[in-house]
Amino acid sequence: MGNDVREFHFSQDDFNQVRNVLYKVAGIKLADSKDSMVYSRLARRLRALKMNRFSDYLRFLSSNEEEIEHFINGLTTNLTSFFRENHHFDILHNHFVQTKGKQRIWCAASSTGEEPYSIAICAAEAYGTMNPPVEIIATDIDSNVLATASAGVYPMPRVQGIGATRLKQFFHRGVGSNAGKARVVPELRQLITFDKLNLTDAAWPNLPNDFDIIFCRNVMIYFDRPTQMAVLGKLVSHLSNNGLYFAGHSESFLNASTLVKPIGKTVYRKVEA
Repeated sequence: MGNDVREFHFSQDDFNQVRNVLYKVAGIKLADSKDSMVYSRLARRLRALKMNRFSDYLRFLSSNEEEIEHFINGLTTNLTSFFRENHHFDILHNHFVQTKGKQRIWCAASSTGEEPYSIAICAAEAYGTMNPPVEIIATDIDSNVLATASAGVYPMPRVQGIGATRLKQFFHRGVGSNAGKARVVPELRQLITFDKLNLTDAAWPNLPNDFDIIFCRNVMIYFDRPTQMAVLGKLVSHLSNNGLYFAGHSESFLNASTLVKPIGKTVYRKVEA
């Protein structure tokens, strides 16, 4: 594995152990090609802990529960953007316009918050108010990205793609030491509750089981097929009858016809029991 040019000793056995632990604690299955990614991301922890070998780190990890959180945070991927896969928000907007009553929405892999805030903006636009009848619960396994999401502060390049009108209506531009940043307006932040959750946990007892809409996009691709189907089954059990499920562009559940049926591009409706 090229240890002659690496700062820390990292063997194939170390990589295999990392893969096994990550699968056990997060359900994520790493491909053989991810050894360099694992090395670069976990090397930060070895430096912080003043360790010289990955084998030492793995022994520490096995006996230190608090380190598991750093381990997961380091290895999970959090690529996201505002209004990513924009066609989903067209469908969501139409759903809001056509639906009466309060809508309960779960963003199940919220990352740094762009997705749940996009949902909130979509709701505000559809209902024509900064206080739309929606409740959004946003969860993620990574505590670091949840802190970013909760703050709702982004560098200007991250938000400029939403357009000048939305930027003016839904964000406050930073001044002074916060120049070059923008913060989501408090009315939208109040619509969202952020919380830590592992999708591969056996159960989610603190979550409602009557969501009208679930967004779980671009996370299932990191699970093997049995884990995908187990997680999908649990997600759907938290949807109300005929509830909407939004999946990622690389995720297909056409073979899960007992759980969901497709109604659009990577959009599904719960099959009534």
